[in-house]
Order: sequence, then C-alpha cells, then structure tokens
Amino acid sequence: MTTVGVHPYEPKHRPLLPRRKFFKRAAAHVALAGLIVVIAVAIGTVGYATLGRLSWLDAFLNASMILGGMGPVDRMETSSAKLFAALYALFSGLVFVGLMGIVLAPWVHRLLHWTHIEDRSDRQ
Repeated sequence: MTTVGVHPYEPKHRPLLPRRKFFKRAAAHVALAGLIVVIAVAIGTVGYATLGRLSWLDAFLNASMILGGMGPVDRMETSSAKLFAALYALFSGLVFVGLMGIVLAPWVHRLLHWTHIEDRSDRQ
C-alpha cells in the first residue's frame, strides 16, 4: 500500500529526527495547543459574558477555570446560561484530552520510533 503526500513524522525505517529538529517539532505542537486554548477560552468568555450576563473579566475567569479543570466561579441564573455552562464544561473536557494528545504526540512517536530502532539493531 502506498500513501500519497508528506508524512508528518519520519517512518520507522528512517533514523530518528535530530534533536534540534525534534524540539522544533515539539514546540510547534505546543504552539498549536496554545492557539487551541486561546480559541477555547474566547468561546467560553463570549458565552459567559452574553448568556451568563457576566462582566468580561468575570466571564474570562469562569472560562479559564472551567477549561483548567477547576470548576465554575459564578452561579448561572438563566436556563440558557446553565445550558451553555454545561456544554462548555463537556467541551472543555474534550479539549483537555485533545491538547494532551497534541502536546504528547511528538514525544510518544519519538519513544516508539526509538524502541523500533532498538528492535531492528537486535535482529541484525
């Protein structure tokens, strides 16, 4: 089976990526994760400010606390605000799991790649 396009990571038959390039790859993953955090906090801030009728600073605080896994700060009074808060909490949990995947992907790939290199050297 052949694949079309560029591999985002080096295949197992290629040598490990040099450390400098690897750290550049890992930094790109962290930057992507940071961008996702900014977008997720912006969504939460706008939702809490409009539906929860909070000040922008309080909305930002609530969005940050939920996304960080700490929990809400302010009580939501309206049904629409409560529904938003519940959905944002579920969304934040999924974002957290996704962010861990993005940040850890280069490290896990390097570990697995390295162990395959060790396996190949044992067979020769």
